[in-house]
Amino acid sequence: MATFDKLKKLKGLRPLNFLGLTIAGIINAIGVCLFLYPLNIYDGGLSGTSILLDKLTPAWLGMSIFLIVLNIPFFLIGHNKIGFEFLIYSVYAIAIYSLASFMINSVIPFDFSGGSPVVGDDMVLGALFGGLLSGIGSGLVMKFGGALDGVEVMSLIFHKKLGVSVGTFVMMYNAILFITAAVIFSSWVVPLYSLIAYFIGLKTIDFIIEGLEKGKAALIITENAEELAGALSEELKRGITIMDATGYYSGTSKKMLYVVVNRFEIAHLKDLVAVLDENAFVSIIEVSEVMGASKMYRRKK
Repeated sequence: MATFDKLKKLKGLRPLNFLGLTIAGIINAIGVCLFLYPLNIYDGGLSGTSILLDKLTPAWLGMSIFLIVLNIPFFLIGHNKIGFEFLIYSVYAIAIYSLASFMINSVIPFDFSGGSPVVGDDMVLGALFGGLLSGIGSGLVMKFGGALDGVEVMSLIFHKKLGVSVGTFVMMYNAILFITAAVIFSSWVVPLYSLIAYFIGLKTIDFIIEGLEKGKAALIITENAEELAGALSEELKRGITIMDATGYYSGTSKKMLYVVVNRFEIAHLKDLVAVLDENAFVSIIEVSEVMGASKMYRRKK
């Protein structure tokens, strides 16, 4: 019963998430509308499609309208795959992004006559900072439980029918978008800057989601498990898990230690292993996120 009560707490909308989604949507709008849009640089996904359609249609059909019209139907169609909370968070974030875009483009008196109100006609700075801010906005939306672009949901719906992965689907969509823009406007320069903005945005999203301080997980196969675990625990102040292991070819029974450390502790860990068991096998892998009683399994002193 206690477990069921805990699981119930995981469900439901959280008011604090809506505050985070509001900030994220505004940041994304600033990046797109003040840096990318004025210089004809395209964002990825349906956001970039909205910019393209904005430039091809009458003035009353603005980017903010296309953001709603293009994105929300895919979230509604795919709600069975993404869940109710994710749907609500995403629709809310898109609405904030659309509203903020409308305010920047049509209400707040920014001067777009020289290109971007911030960097002028500098395409490089526009792509760099536009991609950075767009990535921050999108990454924060993901952090708070939603998504800003319906292409990911579209990929969940169609990737099995097309026989491609979700990531491949998104890359294909963006490639088609940038090539289409290049053909329509007879210029490959702007789409190339769009690629720069897109990849900067991707890296920024990774940074927001995974953080600067990624953990490192060490798997150590050793015949001196107790002494090695004791030394690692004493020196690094880390919790350690000991598991049974058997060599396939030799049939020798050994122990495997699992410990999570930060990148600054890797060298010390290697030194300890080399001294206490020079025949130990060590594998170090990157860990994006750690959950537990304390961050990074740090042992209480």
